[in-house]
Amino acid sequence: MSFDNLGLEPRLLQAVAAMGYTRPTPIQRDAIPHVLDGRDVVGCAQTGTGKTAAFVLPLMQRVAARPGGPRALVVTPTRELALQIEGVAAQVSKVTGHRVAVVYGGVGYEPQTKALKRGVDVLVATPGRLLDLMERGVADLSSVEVLVLDEADRMLDMGFWPQVRKVVAACPRKRQNLLFSATMSSEVMRVVASTLNDPVRVEVAPATRPIEAIEQRVYPVGGQEKSRLLVHLIQEHGLERVIVFTRTKHRADRVAKTLRQAGIACAAIHGDRSQSQRQSALESLKSGRCRVLVATDVVARGIDIDDVSHVVNYDLPNTPEDYVHRIGRTARAGKTGTAVSLLAPEEHGTLRDIEVKIGAVLDTHDAEGFAYAEQRLVPNPDRAATRPVRTVFSSSRGRGRRRR
Repeated sequence: MSFDNLGLEPRLLQAVAAMGYTRPTPIQRDAIPHVLDGRDVVGCAQTGTGKTAAFVLPLMQRVAARPGGPRALVVTPTRELALQIEGVAAQVSKVTGHRVAVVYGGVGYEPQTKALKRGVDVLVATPGRLLDLMERGVADLSSVEVLVLDEADRMLDMGFWPQVRKVVAACPRKRQNLLFSATMSSEVMRVVASTLNDPVRVEVAPATRPIEAIEQRVYPVGGQEKSRLLVHLIQEHGLERVIVFTRTKHRADRVAKTLRQAGIACAAIHGDRSQSQRQSALESLKSGRCRVLVATDVVARGIDIDDVSHVVNYDLPNTPEDYVHRIGRTARAGKTGTAVSLLAPEEHGTLRDIEVKIGAVLDTHDAEGFAYAEQRLVPNPDRAATRPVRTVFSSSRGRGRRRR
């Protein structure tokens, strides 16, 4: 199927061609016609499958470019996601003439206030800053015709739902609602049920399973040796585009410092960084100026960085869902990738929870050529997931010996 078959107008097809899209992804193919028909849509698909274009393209056909506004509102949990969505909408607007604006925290109010006062057709926003602008009398949502909640489950996890409810209440009752996310839990559906009107559910692949193209490996290691092992893996295997996830902001800064001391170009990104620092860090990895981005879960969802070869869980995440989203930063757009987890003894329970979530037992490995100084506690090789066991490790690249 081509985009020509989805019901998009010629100007939208022109925008699609300008962005280099040739064929719609499954979520685009299945969701766009329903959005164009005016239906409420719940779209669920793994990261890297084109969810942003799946709602941006049809909503810009649904709403007219005219004074006032906004006519379409996209609410998303993080600054990075807001900027990514705004970037796609801005590309489309070059041929449609829509006025696109983005508002998010961490930067000054004046440029965003001016943009809203000039008028906007499509507004992309994070919940906190949008509420601030509403309370200041700058953001008026009375003209919203299409409301998009992007990564709704993440907004619930991050405690944004009270703010989101206020935003939803400020929109007209008669509107089209679109929810798009990598996961759509029963809790989220319960919370948003009153917002939706006879929704169509579009689900592409099981959203709770990691992408099959990701090779997942676990390296048991003493907690004090994680940094040294990380340096070894990056240097010995020549890794060039890596995202390393840590549990805390302090740990992210400390790991980044260790990597720099080892001569590895890297940048850190977390909630204490300014917006300009966060954007600079992302651009450094995208451009190749740095090999490694060290991050907290602020970038685990929705950030589109091409060709990330490896994701390293320096610390296992607090929830199995976050593990799925972290490793989804690699193997995007049909490519393969590798996810590595450095497993300290106190993290074995977390590993078990992850294995139950994904329905697989992850192989453990030694790092070849690494001189372990501490005794390691290796998980019981006979452990089993509660779902049918699936062999996740499938690549023959650089196998270590299995620890028993």
